[in-house]
Amino acid sequence: MSGSSTEGIKTVLHPVSDLEAAKPVYRALLGVEPQVDSAYYVGFDANGQQIGLVPGGGPQAMTSPVAFWHVADIEAKLAALAEVGATVKEAPHDVGGGRLVATFTDLDGNVLGLIQDG
Repeated sequence: MSGSSTEGIKTVLHPVSDLEAAKPVYRALLGVEPQVDSAYYVGFDANGQQIGLVPGGGPQAMTSPVAFWHVADIEAKLAALAEVGATVKEAPHDVGGGRLVATFTDLDGNVLGLIQDG
């Protein structure tokens, strides 16, 4: 296999218990203001990487940060992962603007994510 079949990790989501208390910590860490600031998601752009804060782990009940690899074909990538033992946790679904998101677990139970932009 030559080259990578992903665009790399461009998004990392962090579950937070107190969104208002977490925002200043991430502002200080990243040195930027959030691009998106809502009650259900706060997103920072840190030199092209999206760092997101998700209150209470969101509907996916995240308990730890989740790194998301950006891919051109989310369905094909999930099929390839399942073929070698990964388990789909959250099937691809549109989160707005044609962006598809999915999560899977590796063989050790680590939750990883995929994003396909429409």
